Amino acid sequence: MQSPLANIPPVVKNLLIINVICFLPSLFYTHGFNTDTDPIAALFGVYYFDSPNFRVWQIITHMFIHGGWAHIFFNMFALYSFGTAVEYIMGSKRFFNFYLICGLGAIALQMIVQAVEVHSITGSFTIAQPALEQSYLQYGEHAQKLFDIYHGDMVGASGAIFGVLIAFGMIYPNAELMILFIPVPVKAKYIIPVYVLIELGLGVGQFGGDNIAHFAHLGGAILGFILVKTWRLQGPKDFYS
Repeated sequence: MQSPLANIPPVVKNLLIINVICFLPSLFYTHGFNTDTDPIAALFGVYYFDSPNFRVWQIITHMFIHGGWAHIFFNMFALYSFGTAVEYIMGSKRFFNFYLICGLGAIALQMIVQAVEVHSITGSFTIAQPALEQSYLQYGEHAQKLFDIYHGDMVGASGAIFGVLIAFGMIYPNAELMILFIPVPVKAKYIIPVYVLIELGLGVGQFGGDNIAHFAHLGGAILGFILVKTWRLQGPKDFYS
């Protein structure tokens, strides 16, 4: 009997496996001990560079940690659905580099946006003694916002996945995709740019209760666009024509 992973190219296959393996310890902590604290996310999710919780390795490890079933399912489904076709065109080595670079671009833009927010509140990109709660109280109505920036972790492969989505849309622009609530297939060259614009609007709007790192998604998308253009990648002429 053939393995369900047999036809998946090696980098996508290994990324799927690694992400699932890294997700399992979080399940053990959040469900096995019935606690709201996930030490896996606290250690390997990425924090603002001036946060007392920031560690250098988090720049890479945050891409392999997810915050729940829906988070990992949709990211891995997108990786499987779009990454497979993109890896076939790029080749495995280049696709691996592409994935990591998009993930790094994601966190870079997210930190830049956070730094701008911190500067707008404090007049600086850092604060004195960020480990102390009273360091935030002096900023009055902005104290909670500042505290959230310093103590909120970011996890997930979404930034890298957005890079993969952009690459798919550029390499296979005429691929027809079925989108939820839209009864007819829509070509990738139309729906993916709309999706990016929605992310931009949500990021700029910063709607209450929205804890999604929209600018990280955009960072991955921007790096994906730049790399596809720089590498001059194109899909087969007779595929998705």
